[in-house]
Amino acid sequence: MSSEAETRYYEPLVLTAEASDDGRLLREVLQRRLGISRRLLVKLKSTEEGIAVNGRRARTNEKVAAGDRIEIRIEREQSEDILPEPMELSVVFEDDHLLVVNKPAGQIVHPTTGHYTGTLANGIVHYWRERGERCRFHPVHRLDEHTSGLVVVAKHAYAHQQLSEQMAEGTVEKRYRAYVYGSPPATAGEVNAPIGRSGDDPHRRVVREDGAPSLTFYETSEVFPCGATALDIRLGTGRTHQIRVHMLHVGCPLIGDDYYSANEWRSSALSRLVEGVIARQALHAIRLTFRHPVTGEPLRLAAGLPEDLRILEGVLRS
Repeated sequence: MSSEAETRYYEPLVLTAEASDDGRLLREVLQRRLGISRRLLVKLKSTEEGIAVNGRRARTNEKVAAGDRIEIRIEREQSEDILPEPMELSVVFEDDHLLVVNKPAGQIVHPTTGHYTGTLANGIVHYWRERGERCRFHPVHRLDEHTSGLVVVAKHAYAHQQLSEQMAEGTVEKRYRAYVYGSPPATAGEVNAPIGRSGDDPHRRVVREDGAPSLTFYETSEVFPCGATALDIRLGTGRTHQIRVHMLHVGCPLIGDDYYSANEWRSSALSRLVEGVIARQALHAIRLTFRHPVTGEPLRLAAGLPEDLRILEGVLRS
């Protein structure tokens, strides 16, 4: 392949046809062995060097023979609709297929109406272009603006598809550190309560019988003498505002969360203690565990607590 073509494509995904693949259509083998979606197959078919068998361009309706060398080349793309913007990034992991960053609180992940700059996407696109990389911004999941911690971004469509499927299957383990008022009913347990939109505020979520099934697991990390608790939380589902809604539901709203707060805590001594210490909900995505979308190797990533939560811990312990 020419040097120009090499910069146009990622390193090819390579597999050798097995005896069980013999006589099968190429598209069936790609879907069965690599889990390639129909949408990505259509895109690969329209790409000049997208799919090759034994060094020649191949069609997906061809039959495969045992021993054939199958290569998939994914074209590099850029996010032309996202304005590159220099900003400091905390990179936790990066290779040719994905990027994991530790997002600060107060930052939106992707541009939205009225927020075209200052987002994590703006910074990442600039970071890639400065390094000479052609990548399209594919966020695998998102965090609330005021939640800090780990965010996974795929660099190409195949990595995004594979990671999204892991998310849908529930095999991505996401753990959070939360600081709450009071203590939950047990030192460890689960909150299994459906979540839906509030009838009064379309942006607000509430526990309601007709909501979507929602499951949150928690363990107590530390009980503070002032009456607050640090929790390690694992999501069983991924609903909007899930942790904030479920913690409020069990009487332990997140410290600093004015949107999902409980009246009985607003004038409490604990509320006065933390006033001015933290300006957002005390929630941090601290650990992620998933399979690498291309190699299949397990990845276990962590992001230490940001300064505002370390300061909060100190105040709660005092």
